[in-house]
Amino acid sequence: MSSENQYDAIAEAYKNSKQLPFREYIEAHTLFEILGDIRGQCVLDLACGEGFYTRKIKQAGARAVTGVDISAEMIKLAEEEERVRPLGCEYLHRDAADLDLGEQVDLAVAMYLLNYAKTPAELLRFVEVAYRNLRPGGRFVGFNDNVQQVPRGTVSFPQYGFDKTCANAPPQEGDVILYRVKNEDGTAFEFENYFLKPETYHWAFQRAGFADFQWVGPFIHPSQQDNPFWDAFMSRPPTIGFCAVKQE
Repeated sequence: MSSENQYDAIAEAYKNSKQLPFREYIEAHTLFEILGDIRGQCVLDLACGEGFYTRKIKQAGARAVTGVDISAEMIKLAEEEERVRPLGCEYLHRDAADLDLGEQVDLAVAMYLLNYAKTPAELLRFVEVAYRNLRPGGRFVGFNDNVQQVPRGTVSFPQYGFDKTCANAPPQEGDVILYRVKNEDGTAFEFENYFLKPETYHWAFQRAGFADFQWVGPFIHPSQQDNPFWDAFMSRPPTIGFCAVKQE
């Protein structure tokens, strides 16, 4: 199933998964720790889904935010939310692998885009899109399946609402990482990521022109620092942040 069809089918359930606690206390907290002060910046949100982080970025003070997604259903949900609760976000139904805005932005964000690359060449295309659409000095920030903590078989996190499975141990380049998610309302869905080695990510960022790619976090919200509920997640994080800067 293509990425577009995969997310058209699960758009509503995926939107609801943003209410799982790890999204707020780890994922969103880590993203905004990496982002810092973005007031006045022009932002491109690659693989924006239903606009969850597009809206959060705008609420954090970004001057303009454009969300892009390959799924028509995801963009439909994003535009419906914008109509009901307008913030000034704009959305494009486009493939992030071929995007050229025609103007450069201060910040590119990619929440779980890069892990859809099946090959090093596909990964490079995604990273080159971010590089091409960034102004010199602009940043590329996002979240990703943690390829440094690869599953051997199935790693289950029922307390956080998901598990992830890889058929091969250790996984090879291009192997499927299957996520199964169960929302708090009982709805469930699954989607596929693809494994590429950590050194492949470093290669792609360097080849695209970024000089300082690094994995970052994840970090836990201060309100949860002493909560043992998060111990399993933080001991072997299934997801991780990243950042890079386009040289001046």
